Amino acid sequence: MSVPYIPNTDVDRREMLSTIGVSSVEELFNDIPPSHRDAGLDILPALAEMDLKRHMGVLSSKNVSLDTHPSFLGAGCYHHFVPSIVPHIIGRSEFYTSYTPYQPEVSQGNLQAMFEYQSLICQLTGMEVSNAGMYDGATALAEAALMAVRVTGRHRLAALNTVNPTYKAVLKNYAMGPQLDIVEGSWESGSLDDSYACLIVQSPNFFGYVEDLERLERLAHSAGALLIVSADPISLGLFRPPGDYGADIVVGEGQSLGGGLNFGGPGFGMFASKNEYLRQMPARIIGRTTDSNGRTGYVMTLQTREQHIRRERATSNICTSQTLLTIAAAVYLSAMGPTGIQKVAELCYHKAHYAAKSIESIGGYSLPLDGVFFKEFVISCPIPPKELNSYLLSKGIIGGLDVSQYVDNGMLICVTEMTTKDDIDLLVDELSKVGGAS
Repeated sequence: MSVPYIPNTDVDRREMLSTIGVSSVEELFNDIPPSHRDAGLDILPALAEMDLKRHMGVLSSKNVSLDTHPSFLGAGCYHHFVPSIVPHIIGRSEFYTSYTPYQPEVSQGNLQAMFEYQSLICQLTGMEVSNAGMYDGATALAEAALMAVRVTGRHRLAALNTVNPTYKAVLKNYAMGPQLDIVEGSWESGSLDDSYACLIVQSPNFFGYVEDLERLERLAHSAGALLIVSADPISLGLFRPPGDYGADIVVGEGQSLGGGLNFGGPGFGMFASKNEYLRQMPARIIGRTTDSNGRTGYVMTLQTREQHIRRERATSNICTSQTLLTIAAAVYLSAMGPTGIQKVAELCYHKAHYAAKSIESIGGYSLPLDGVFFKEFVISCPIPPKELNSYLLSKGIIGGLDVSQYVDNGMLICVTEMTTKDDIDLLVDELSKVGGAS
């Protein structure tokens, strides 16, 4: 049989089969039951283009989307407004096909955009230096922990038990190779000692609540450990940045900065730190300089990837800097400006608190956690959240995340600037039909 995409000739195939001691391809796959071989692809006959587009439209109309359903689902991936300038800029061919700018002489546009991104992230987080991006928020957190180990020479990691469980799962994977010990807890005063490399904090945390960074900074630094803070970048439009609290490393998921939901990805990881730890940062850092004629130019100042330097000196083997997405973040932050980011954060905060107050007034529902929350909060439901979410979906509403494994009948509700008052009132109305009287 002639296969146009496989370059092996009949002679090649006979030689390979002879080498492994079988006479035919059929004999090679003899261990696979016949019913599972070449089962066929039960697909429709070929369609004309206009018929195919119509057919695909019918199929896509079966999906539940944010264009048709209000959503209260968050937990790390958020529905924020993306200004039209963002897709317009990153859709340009010089950015859309961007990759590692190994040749700075032909990559000045990309390098400048990455440099501007780093500058904006430093302003947003209150830190001194930022790299050009990581894979996502979870791997950025894990890389920060490894960086703390390199800086301190210690091999134990302390993490608050309110950190996103997905992030902690990724951290555990990263810690397996170097055999790092991860200890989770609430970490009260005096509970850290000089065996810990870092204290890992998420604020707002997985449940949406703001952590006491002043207390946690004192706790970490009194033990000689680094303070790592994973932050929601939108929250930094309203709350003081982690740098103001003395954080040593700040990371976070950057999807909120000009990125769509896109069925869960891609996102990118923010990563910023104090300047004194610059040479221990993973990924790459873009710098601004001048050429021999005094003209401004941009270069990769540091690239601590193992294929560029001695393996034992490498800080990471991250193979891309998510350039397209970091450029989207730079465009978003530039377009919104400090006032715009603050307005988005204020809308998230006030709408979330309106929703929480309204839900709490329904009989059978309560807010089981104390503290200040940003755009997410946990409600305790009168029935299992899985059942409640099925009911809400039947009414055209995407409910929150089931967190019953952490809070009894708990549901994590997310509200952003994209959530209208009508959306919230509709949710409250449907919840009241499942709960009791006010």
